[in-house]
Amino acid sequence: MKQVQIKVLKVVFDESLAELYLTDGKSAGPCPYFQVGDVFLYEGGAKMPEGFCPWAWHDIYTNISTLAAGGTYAPWNNADGETIVCCTDGIRPVSFELKAM
Repeated sequence: MKQVQIKVLKVVFDESLAELYLTDGKSAGPCPYFQVGDVFLYEGGAKMPEGFCPWAWHDIYTNISTLAAGGTYAPWNNADGETIVCCTDGIRPVSFELKAM
């Protein structure tokens, strides 16, 4: 199994949707778990890296385990062993770069 580097590329917060749908409205703010540039390392065994959002982990784990097992997302991605994914939070989504090491 390969290790997989998880890098935070983008953190988005839609204030108008937050006001409509979140209990705390726009004061909820963007995802509190991640900042652009954060890097985590998946080392195997389905173990979530320390400090990682459990909901985001659930959303992206399939992609991580695919890369760890040597899978590829070519021809959709430019580089073999890499992909871009995001969590499924529709109001404050986070985009991640996954790269097999």
